[in-house]
Amino acid sequence: MARTKKVGVTGRFGARYGRKAKRTVKKIEENMKKYHTCPQCDRPGVKRVSTGIWKCRKCNTVFTGGAYLPSTPMGKTAARNIKRIVGGT
Repeated sequence: MARTKKVGVTGRFGARYGRKAKRTVKKIEENMKKYHTCPQCDRPGVKRVSTGIWKCRKCNTVFTGGAYLPSTPMGKTAARNIKRIVGGT
């Protein structure tokens, strides 16, 4: 596959859609398709099942998250605020 050496997974688009759009898609898809850390067992085994649904292949935990990442920046902020409120500090 000589035409995907530089562009990676976006080689399927060929000459269409422009450089910046393809770079954005490449960044999102590479992050989405890699293994993520499980919130239950803390091992890297989480893969995306479908949009917003994630499953750990090690402990079979299924949970919801973002469309492209298991935890979104807004979700991290909300979890931090809840922890602060419940913790009392």
